[in-house]
Amino acid sequence: MPYKDFLTDLHTSTKRDYLKRMTEYPKAESITVAKRFDKDFWDGDRRFGYGGYRYDGRWRSVAENIAAYYGLKAGSRVLDVGCGKAFLLYELTQAVPGLDVAGIDISQYALDTAKEEIRDCLQVADANSLPFEDNSFDLVISLNTLHNLFCPDLYKALKEMERVSRKDKYLVVESYRNEQEKVNLMCWVLTGECFFAPHEWEWWMQLTGYTGDYSFIYFE
Repeated sequence: MPYKDFLTDLHTSTKRDYLKRMTEYPKAESITVAKRFDKDFWDGDRRFGYGGYRYDGRWRSVAENIAAYYGLKAGSRVLDVGCGKAFLLYELTQAVPGLDVAGIDISQYALDTAKEEIRDCLQVADANSLPFEDNSFDLVISLNTLHNLFCPDLYKALKEMERVSRKDKYLVVESYRNEQEKVNLMCWVLTGECFFAPHEWEWWMQLTGYTGDYSFIYFE
């Protein structure tokens, strides 16, 4: 399970006011709204989620680095578990013409407002029960999704990523290395259910037999 970081530069480019996120609005209400994963979460007020998640090309360099590292080529099959509006999948198709992509997400709104060019490659589904045959994909990715699951579903989702992959996997989840990062994480995150330190995440990977690459994002 090699540690491979493709996201830190993108993640740290956003400035966050953690205390404001916690105190400007009743946090429990923000969480309740966010967990519907509907328009309020994606394109509503910032206190409920992204505050407007629109395509702006920011995922292009991530896609190019992933494509190069995993040797993707025309005909390679890639699945994104928790694809959201599928901006990364779209960028992968631009980086590698002829790439065969698929994405799943629990948010119908996200898929309805995804990049039109690949919308027909997306479907509503749960990460804990992927609607694909064994060994279906050359690369299975899941970025900033699995920490939103309760432990029983997290276990199943990691097993599912392993099951549908015939080659490579890449996983990114939120984590913390010290008490300050833990506080920041809990202040900022609205939809998370798993708040684990790196060694705990690695324990989950070993427990489920996940053999892919992984990295963490931290709220410094």
